[in-house]
Amino acid sequence: MREAVLELKGVCKKYAIADQEFYALCGLNLTIYKGEFVSIIGPSGSGKSTFLHMASLLDSPSEGTVLLLGKDVSSYSEPERAKLRNAEIGFIFQQFNLLAKTSAQENVALPLLYAGVDQDERNSRAAKLLTKVGLGDRLSNTPAQLSGGQQQRVAVARALINDPAIIFADEPTGNLDSKSGKEIKQMIIDLHDEGRTIVMVTHDPEMAKIGSRIVKIEDGKVVSDIQNKGGK
Repeated sequence: MREAVLELKGVCKKYAIADQEFYALCGLNLTIYKGEFVSIIGPSGSGKSTFLHMASLLDSPSEGTVLLLGKDVSSYSEPERAKLRNAEIGFIFQQFNLLAKTSAQENVALPLLYAGVDQDERNSRAAKLLTKVGLGDRLSNTPAQLSGGQQQRVAVARALINDPAIIFADEPTGNLDSKSGKEIKQMIIDLHDEGRTIVMVTHDPEMAKIGSRIVKIEDGKVVSDIQNKGGK
């Protein structure tokens, strides 16, 4: 029997603007299994970003249930969600989200600081991961001293530092040139080949094809969910 890492059951998210309310998600159901690589696609305004916020515990649903590793986390407070995100979730963002005046090594080690790991262990683990992504000679460089592709490699290393149960990638090649984009694309494929569970939101049809499963969201609901035998 396959192990569910993430489950969204009847998830709705309601927002209020002035005196009006609208649903960005409404009755969304989706289960992500261990080792899957799921590409999330859909037109602008379809609810992809809101889904990402619900699924990655950046926000909580107005209605419905979110389970991570079998545990109902729907009503967790923000401090509780933050602790769980740090322990079980890795993020790769389009904008990299690195601390500007902080070295690559310190950026990667940051989740370990929040987890209470001592400095020597933090530095050692961060150095090993930066070496793994080809930046072993750039440990002390700040983001301004790195190219876009190198910054995204730092972000990949940071996403892996706590050995998360699931990695979320939000348009991971969207801010990169063609060459760097291909390198990050291959890196994500390699992570999946290692057995990582990955959920990637993308507007790029070619990027979506690397997923082993392609889920389309429209009007806040899943409208198609197909296995992609060509996914790598």
